[in-house]
Amino acid sequence: MRPPAPVVALAALLLASSFAAPVRADKLTAVEIRGLDDPLMVDNVRRALSLVNSIGRDLSQARRDYLVREAEPEARHALEPFGYFSAAVEVSQVADGTVRVIITPGEPVHVNALHVAIDGPGRADPVLTTDVDAFVPKAGAVFDQTQYETSKARIARRLADRGYFDATLDRHDVAVTRATRLADVDLAWSSGARHVLGPVSFVQAPTSIINDALLMKQVHWKPGAPYDQAKLDALRDTLSRLDYFAGIDIEPQLEKKSGTTVPILVTLTPAKRSIYTAGLGYGSTSGPGIRLGLERRYLNARGHKALAELDYARQRKLLSLEYRIPASAWFEGWYSLGAQAADEQTVYIDTRRIEVVASRSGEINTHWRAVVGLHFLRERWAYAAEDDGDPLTPPDYRYASLLFPSISGTYRNVDNLLEPRRGFAGSADVRGGIGGAGSDANFVQTRVELRWFHGLGPDDRLLLRGEVGHTFTNALLQLPPSLRFHAGGDGSIRGYGWREVGPRVGGPGNRFPIGASNVVTASVEYERYFTPRWGAAVFVDTGSAFEGHPDMRTGVGIGLRWRSPVGPLRIDLARGLDQPDSPFQITLNIGANL
Repeated sequence: MRPPAPVVALAALLLASSFAAPVRADKLTAVEIRGLDDPLMVDNVRRALSLVNSIGRDLSQARRDYLVREAEPEARHALEPFGYFSAAVEVSQVADGTVRVIITPGEPVHVNALHVAIDGPGRADPVLTTDVDAFVPKAGAVFDQTQYETSKARIARRLADRGYFDATLDRHDVAVTRATRLADVDLAWSSGARHVLGPVSFVQAPTSIINDALLMKQVHWKPGAPYDQAKLDALRDTLSRLDYFAGIDIEPQLEKKSGTTVPILVTLTPAKRSIYTAGLGYGSTSGPGIRLGLERRYLNARGHKALAELDYARQRKLLSLEYRIPASAWFEGWYSLGAQAADEQTVYIDTRRIEVVASRSGEINTHWRAVVGLHFLRERWAYAAEDDGDPLTPPDYRYASLLFPSISGTYRNVDNLLEPRRGFAGSADVRGGIGGAGSDANFVQTRVELRWFHGLGPDDRLLLRGEVGHTFTNALLQLPPSLRFHAGGDGSIRGYGWREVGPRVGGPGNRFPIGASNVVTASVEYERYFTPRWGAAVFVDTGSAFEGHPDMRTGVGIGLRWRSPVGPLRIDLARGLDQPDSPFQITLNIGANL
């Protein structure tokens, strides 16, 4: 049977309309979120909205309507982690392809009852008890699900770190009553037995370079000690400071445990044996120069090291040699025997010296490092200002031979060793001795330097530095110049030349620094980065090397900062404000300013 003519005509008309008028698609240009003050809440809602993923796309009306309907439950769900379970959400479409989401968060859910417990042997563990007591959110506080999950994960991680490998989470209930806006939290772990540390074995691959006997000295626990991840971390740090290995992997072998005893496997990858360094430099008094260095990380299986460095410039030469033997008595460190030979012949001084130092250094704890040494110093010197100008007349050399002990300590408590933004660093030195073989000078010398770092924002920081030193002596001018205090130059008072500030000898236009028994310097520096790698700084330095009362000198300057692949690079241009010999000084440094 053929369909009636009117029906055929209507079908044809609809078919033609479908080709003549395609479904309209509009582009979604933006999604506005209003009503929330907390940026974290705004960000969580934005990431939860399917609408946001469609920005910039052409959407059919049906697809847009669907996304608008889904936005309301998506926004509500995104607020629940912050404790808001009854938010009012209004979604509307406005002009220019924009969808507006207006949120009234309402009253948050608060914690009504909080029960967090660890059953079993872990109940008496003081570290776990501290974590339980610190669990947040507390009763009466807003039920912040992010805090809740973080606290729960912290306890679970601590159980593993403390050796409770059989721990289970028996109860983890959170009951939220929307009508009263209250939440009851009930968490309980069963700790199981605490495991103990078993025997330690070392594997060095692909080759063995260090005796296991030396490595075992770095293990500061006996088999059977309670398991503690902090002890394994301390072993990793100790092995890292030895600088023998490029890779250090410390693994508790749970699959091989016997009862509660867990053996420890340490896998070590040897580092490159030799380190070669080279560089160019220029000093205002020494002229152009080259610096070469060689370090042998390990000379033999006993872990001995050797270092050599040559700093050769036109008017100053310096050769340093050092031999190190690892030490583990009292605290990890090194026995060292070093020698240094220096020859300096500048426009103001002609000096040569040889110094031999035997020392014991070590890490006392994570912040303190100490060095105790015994020095033998032989030095000769003559000042150009005292030269009579006759080439036939030999310089009037002075000589000094000194044997003296020293002790020094450094302290570091900063958030980042390469580029600190928060914390303190400092050093203190004491040395003294009795002169002999040409010098009657007896002396005791102290020096303290402090640095403070304070981040003012994500891209800027404030750096403060202070230094003070004093020499107790009966004859300062009989002390070798290397034992006197000087001021000026990088790390001291920028804007003045190296050793420019302090007592001088000679006549007008020919006066040269001789050093002093006292020094005091201070610096304030503000640093800001404008891009992830490039920044700038402004600074003020002041101070003096002096006898009696200080004659303070002040320098000001600006600097360029670059986070290079090998560490922060700092270029400073400074000018002294108190009649300096040089109008401007430029300094270049690479690495941390600790």
